[in-house]
Amino acid sequence: MMAEIFNLRRARKAKERVDKEKAAQANRVLHGTPKRLRKLSEAEKAKAEQRLAAHRLEKDNPDN
Repeated sequence: MMAEIFNLRRARKAKERVDKEKAAQANRVLHGTPKRLRKLSEAEKAKAEQRLAAHRLEKDNPDN
């Protein structure tokens, strides 16, 4: 029984195409959202971080 022969260059290029498509999809999501929704998302994230920081038992102090 013989092993299947394949071209390493083709395999590498196919993998690169898949990786580029994944990156392109991520960019479509990131840059395809309207500014209003991006600002809303950033505001929600900042509010959640503020709420979490307010409930910490020990405060972060840069002097220590």
